[in-house]
Formats: sequence, C-alpha cells, structure tokens
Amino acid sequence: MKILCGKSNLVKGVSIVSKAVPSKTTMPILECLLIDATMDTIKLTANDMELGIQTEIDGTILQHGMIAIDARIFSEIVRKLPDNEIMIETDDRLQTTITCEKAKFNISGQSGDDFTYLPVIEKNETITLSQITLKDVIRQTIFSIADNESNKLMAGELFEITGNRMRVVSLDGHRISIRRIELRQEYQDKKIVVPGKALNEISKILSGEAQSEVNIYFTNNHIVFEFDRTVVVSRLIEGEYFRIDQMLSNDYETKVRINKRELLNCIDRATLLVKEGDKKPIIINIGDEVMQLSIKSQLGSMNEEIFIEKEGKDLMIGFNPRFLIDALRAIDDEEAELYLMNAKAPCFIKDAEESYIYLILPVNFSVA
Repeated sequence: MKILCGKSNLVKGVSIVSKAVPSKTTMPILECLLIDATMDTIKLTANDMELGIQTEIDGTILQHGMIAIDARIFSEIVRKLPDNEIMIETDDRLQTTITCEKAKFNISGQSGDDFTYLPVIEKNETITLSQITLKDVIRQTIFSIADNESNKLMAGELFEITGNRMRVVSLDGHRISIRRIELRQEYQDKKIVVPGKALNEISKILSGEAQSEVNIYFTNNHIVFEFDRTVVVSRLIEGEYFRIDQMLSNDYETKVRINKRELLNCIDRATLLVKEGDKKPIIINIGDEVMQLSIKSQLGSMNEEIFIEKEGKDLMIGFNPRFLIDALRAIDDEEAELYLMNAKAPCFIKDAEESYIYLILPVNFSVA
C-alpha cells in the first residue's frame, strides 16, 4: 500500500475513528486502526466490538492495499508531523513507513485481514434528522445516564419511536431526562436502548450544522449512524427498558415560573461552598413572590432570593444542586416552569408542550 494525504485530513480522520479504540483490551488487533486503500477511497476504521467507527478521507492512492496499525502511536506521529503532505507506505513484511518533509518513521503493522470489520447492517427503514437536532437531543439527556455498570439499561438511552414522534429517555435512579422530537414522516413503532458511550462519541463527531443530516438505521442488535462520510455502528443494550410513563405525573400543588438563567446562576454560586463528593443539598423555600435558596457546608453558608410567579402552596424542599444545574443547562428556554407536589415527591421541570421533561427526586435535609 502507498497513499498520500494532507496532514489536516489525516489528523481529523484518525481523531474520529480513535474514539472506538479501547483503552484496555486482551486483543492487540483492537488497539489498531485499519487503513484501507483497497478500493478507490481511503477508509480509516476502528472497532472495539461494541462500537465501530469508519470514516473516509481525501488523498491519493498510489498503490492499493491495507494495514492495521497501532492507533495510539500512529495518532501521535501524524499529529506531530509538519503541516504538509504525508506519505504512508507498507511492504510485504507489514513494515510501515510514514514520511513528511524531512521526517521519516518506520513502525510495524499487522495484517488488515486480521482486523474485525464493522458488521454489515441491512438498511431497511431510515430515520433522517438534522445533525443539530441529534446533537441537541444527546446534550439534553446524556447527563442522566448512570456512570456505573450495575444496571446496563441505565448506562444507555431509550429511543422510542411512535408514528412521527421520537422520545429519548435517560435515567440514573435519582432523575429522569426526556426529550421529544417530531420526525419528518411516520415510522413503525420501535423501542431500542443505545449505549451512552456511543452517543457521547457521536455527539463529539457531529458537526452540529442545521443543514447537515444524519441517517439512522436500526436492527435487532445494532444501530447505525451515517453522516459526513462517517459511519458509526453500535451494539444495542438488550433488555426491556423501565416503564417511564408510570413514573410521570401531571399532578402538582405548587407551580413556579422563574427566569432560568437567574436560577441557574444562583445554584452555581451556591456550589462554590460544596467540596467535590460532598452531598450537601440546596434548600429551596418557595413563597408567594420569592424563592429563597440556601446552602450550608463546612466552608460556609449562602442565602439568595429570586423573584418568581407562583401558583398553589408554599413549599420547602431540598435537592442535589448538581442535578438541578444539569437540567437547567439543558433547557434553551428563557423561563423554566417547576411543578411540585410536596417535599418528598419529585420535581418536574417541563415546558407546556412537554418537548422536554426533567424529573428530579428531592433529598432529605435538616433546617438546623
């Protein structure tokens, strides 16, 4: 194999596929990325058996072939080469020569035939979204997935399609995040659970342009995202997702309308007094026209008041401040509406159309 490509194209392509290279593995071939120039395009691929990414880059193929090469070493080399054309050449002993201007590296490769290719997926029904829509949906829900492996379903997000609507749900046992979006046409009803790791990596790769689109395909075991000459294939998480609708309620005894930015900034200031790992709640006291927020820790205490519009009863309730911050940052509206029942029941933050719903469980606190 012998190819020639610009440094910026190569660095971008390697950066994209490296997201599917495992940090730890017992299979050395999975630590590699595949450079495939057997056809008329140059393809880079990485695959950790759960997540696979392939992207095409521009370049000139001088001699067809392919090579699997250590992803970490190769990435570091191309990133530090001069900003010019890079020549990559392999011989029949799988030795790879990387040349750019006066710099020349020789490293060992592995046979591309040993590499685990992406699974071939039947592309029956396609869901097409704008990249900005998918990027926003992930941003507005991904923070609620569980960060441990105790329950695999909590480490993923539910994608539920009903007619021309898609609902994306994540939860971690303390909160639920829900986003609803309208699709361009009607589809067969479907429920799948997509690993949070895959969604996180896709979000980093997406350009996020409103004019650019992403095509999504489903099978019983995989989900495929195609966009910008890149293909991302992820295994799905098996099992039946939690019955979310049973956890949702439209009942409330206190409704608060508040400036989202003011509330977010106030809670953000309060967390200055909370050490990392310290589980100090923020106490919210809701009155007629004022919401009082207070927090007390070993570092000190803080009190602040914000003007609100209130319907219903006064209420004092405590929350993990981080959970409130995550939800408020995900909301693009200028105002937020909070629906509460009592100090032991969850708080719902949602808009009138319920295009987003954030459920946050309260925490116990003492007023001492």
